[in-house]
Amino acid sequence: MLIHTERLILIPFTLEVTNTLLSGDTSILIKLGLHLTPYWPDQEAIDTFPKIITNLNLVQEPTGFESYMVVHRESMTVIGDAGFKGLPNAEGEVDIGYAIIAQAQNRGYAQETAKGLINWAFQQPAVKAVTARCLLDNAPSARVLVKLGMQQVSTTEEFIRWKLLNPNLQPSISS
Repeated sequence: MLIHTERLILIPFTLEVTNTLLSGDTSILIKLGLHLTPYWPDQEAIDTFPKIITNLNLVQEPTGFESYMVVHRESMTVIGDAGFKGLPNAEGEVDIGYAIIAQAQNRGYAQETAKGLINWAFQQPAVKAVTARCLLDNAPSARVLVKLGMQQVSTTEEFIRWKLLNPNLQPSISS
């Protein structure tokens, strides 16, 4: 279940891949046809692997609502990770997150990644909205979310919560 964008391929994490990477063995990337770089996995990705494993353990097989490696199509290198934080909730919302390595930032990859995820999500019948959270002081991430058309829905001392409604849904009219 790959997601293709103009410059990227989003490849789903599996338990085998994530556990192997968490153990420090990156050779599994070569088996997937990817090229190794010294930049990924970075510490942020390594810190995320246990959460990815937890989410994958909750489903019998990947549903698409888990996490993906962000692969630069031309170089076939991993430049980040992104994905959903689980299946849609009772309100039909899925939460996304994304991280692009420092060496690939400021080139539109975060926006392209998030847009690919959002487009995929809005094709799923259960998804009514996509949400995201970013730290109050993470201006680059906030700019990405604004460019995607997301609206701020709440703020805490630490985070801004964002939401984008599925444009494919027709508003219901009650009589």
